[in-house]
Amino acid sequence: MKQKKIQAYALVRRPVPRVRSSGSRHTRAFREVVAMIEAARAQAFQAVNTGMVDLYWRVGEYIGRKIVADGWGKNTVRELSAFIRARRPGRGGFSASNLWRMRQFHELYSGQPKLAPLVRVLSWTHNLLIMGGCKPPEAREFYVRIAAQERWGKRELERQIAGALFERTVLAPPKLAPVVRVLHPAADTVFKDTYMLDFLDLPPVHSEADLQHALVANLKRFLIELGRDFAFVGEQYLLQVGGTDFRLDLLFYHRSLQCLVAFDLKINHFEPEHLGKMEFYLEALDRDVKKPHERPSIGVLLCATKDDEVVEYALSRSLSPALIAEYQTALPDRRLLQRKLHELYQLSLPADGVPPSQSRPARKARKA
Repeated sequence: MKQKKIQAYALVRRPVPRVRSSGSRHTRAFREVVAMIEAARAQAFQAVNTGMVDLYWRVGEYIGRKIVADGWGKNTVRELSAFIRARRPGRGGFSASNLWRMRQFHELYSGQPKLAPLVRVLSWTHNLLIMGGCKPPEAREFYVRIAAQERWGKRELERQIAGALFERTVLAPPKLAPVVRVLHPAADTVFKDTYMLDFLDLPPVHSEADLQHALVANLKRFLIELGRDFAFVGEQYLLQVGGTDFRLDLLFYHRSLQCLVAFDLKINHFEPEHLGKMEFYLEALDRDVKKPHERPSIGVLLCATKDDEVVEYALSRSLSPALIAEYQTALPDRRLLQRKLHELYQLSLPADGVPPSQSRPARKARKA
């Protein structure tokens, strides 16, 4: 009896054909088909998301009209929610609170034709995070644009809002040498004054080697912090000049700027002499590494701390495309930065106290 069961099981359980991982002359073609499938899945997911957010937009618009025309209030919206759930029991997302958010969603962006298409690209969760975490309209516009372009996930968007990226961008624009803006006009929308490296879990006292190894070990998250168009080239990148070998901490390539980007790591305070070494690295990269079709390389001195006035003096006459930035290993006090930003807004008001229309003290996020 036991023998028959084993035989029957053997008949039912057929061997799964193995796919050769290498050696097939069709491997490249097979990969192209898989890539098409993945692209179609991503497009389908995006289409579903766009359709859902568009539906929420239209529902919010409808509720807003009814509030004005027929005096709808919270009780009526609660009745609407119960009505929807009774007739579509398997359809979530139409609680009374979410219906009110739909109305707020439409109200916030209906008068902004440039933003309205972008909010449909983001998921509903992304939009809720931005609406709930960003009160000033400038902040909402900033995060909508940059989240759409960088294609941040939910956690990364949460992290950037918690890290006060908008406030830091307004209060401290990137410190670029004048030649950077001449050679790369879009550079100030690519680089930051401060890079948040809270994901590294570095001890308070660490070496430059510790920092470099941690960045490479967390390369995916570091690339997200840098921006979507950065591509990693190598660590401790060898530069041979004459009979001497030099090692560059980190080397990247930026697709939009079409240039190499060199990172020199400093765990201490920025000193002007650091800039001379970076200028040497950039000269070596442009002479020996840069390809003919690429643009001049950019250097980033990433320091633990810096004095902005010292940085300004050091960069003012620099002939090399370099910039000085800080790194922080802990999220900043967002409330403190918001207070500083509020003070900056107050100082920028004209004498009559009326803010200028369409005021945008923040540099625009990377164009989506």
